[in-house]
Amino acid sequence: MSCRKTILGASCSLCMLSLRALLAFSLCRFISGYAEKERAHNLTYKYPLIDGHNDIALQLRILHNNKLSKINLTHLNKVATDISRLRAGHVQTQMFAVYVLCGAQKMDAVRLTLEQIDVVRRMCTEFPDFELVTSTQELRASAMNKKIACLISIEGGHSIDSSLPALRMFYLLGVRSMSLTHSCNTPWAESSSTFYDVFIRHNNSLTTFGKAVVDEMNRLGMIVDISHTSWGTASAVLKHSKAPVIFSHSSSYTICNHSRNVPDWLLHDLKKNRGLIMVNFYSPFVSCKSEANVFHLADHFDHIKRVIGAESIGIGGDFDGGNSFPEGLEDVSKYPVIIQELLKRNWTEDELANVLRRNFLRVFEEVEGVRDYLRWKKPSEEEIPLQEVENPCRSVLQHPSLRKLSSNQSPSLRAEGSLNLLYLGLVLLFSLSLPG
Repeated sequence: MSCRKTILGASCSLCMLSLRALLAFSLCRFISGYAEKERAHNLTYKYPLIDGHNDIALQLRILHNNKLSKINLTHLNKVATDISRLRAGHVQTQMFAVYVLCGAQKMDAVRLTLEQIDVVRRMCTEFPDFELVTSTQELRASAMNKKIACLISIEGGHSIDSSLPALRMFYLLGVRSMSLTHSCNTPWAESSSTFYDVFIRHNNSLTTFGKAVVDEMNRLGMIVDISHTSWGTASAVLKHSKAPVIFSHSSSYTICNHSRNVPDWLLHDLKKNRGLIMVNFYSPFVSCKSEANVFHLADHFDHIKRVIGAESIGIGGDFDGGNSFPEGLEDVSKYPVIIQELLKRNWTEDELANVLRRNFLRVFEEVEGVRDYLRWKKPSEEEIPLQEVENPCRSVLQHPSLRKLSSNQSPSLRAEGSLNLLYLGLVLLFSLSLPG
């Protein structure tokens, strides 16, 4: 009997020790997790985020027809972005995308782009938490003043209607970045998507005019964005651009083999260019599925770091540009979650400070440096050949009689008509030279 009691007592003691050990382990895990969470928030507070891509302007158009007077931008329903959540996510600078549908390419894309620029400018000047910035100097000053800095980016080169003067006017309105394509080709650059069957070319992913667009962006000090472009276009731009370029919202093709993502060989070209890849959070680009989690997303950061280093990485969440984001990363307030996971994976504070803001500031400053170096250059007068545009809505400024002649006659008849006009002019000059 005494032996049985001894055994039972020993078993109970063992159970208690095991329970205490389990509780101690759980408590350590809890404290460790809490400490990592606090560290992530402290890090994002110390180095507040510059995010490369957000589509709230598109949602304002779809949901509210750009009627800012009808909404409270501090707290918005049905979207992933508002002022309160930007503050909670420690977002100090947001690149707001100005996007119009590809279907507008041969119609009123320029007008729609102007209207979207207008709503971003109004948003960032009428709400005191925001401040519109157009330079690194203004961005830094905005951070000192505890404002959320707004940068304007055009998403899709179809917005300029193949016009360098239009590009320059957008710059004067505050645009500081433009992606060369969206999900449709332009007459001068190629998209990663084949959804739209327009401007299909072979072995010419960046035309002569496309290179002129890149040159003019370099001269202006506008960041060239190659997210959404084909790999061929991206490669051509990286070889041609005098300034660093960015993928504003793209991820690793090795981790998720989606055409919107970037293969390793192209990452190496980006490294040589001193450019930046800002990792996209949209689930189909993260896990190649409709659902993803923070571990899938962190894998992209880890892989890109292994290939080209943390100094070439940024964050471009793409919130409000899609409807599926990783679990726990559903809106702009959740950016510290990915920082917490990267801390667990032994990323250093210096590396994360670079990812959060320093890398983008470096790229933007170098783009401004190239602009300053090219101050001697005059604005480009390069024009795209009309036959490459294929736009029936595009007007040609000519005298009405010449325009009627050119539109109604075949090329041979137009040439004959031009010769007839020349002969008529010579006859008139000859007749005027005759005496009385």
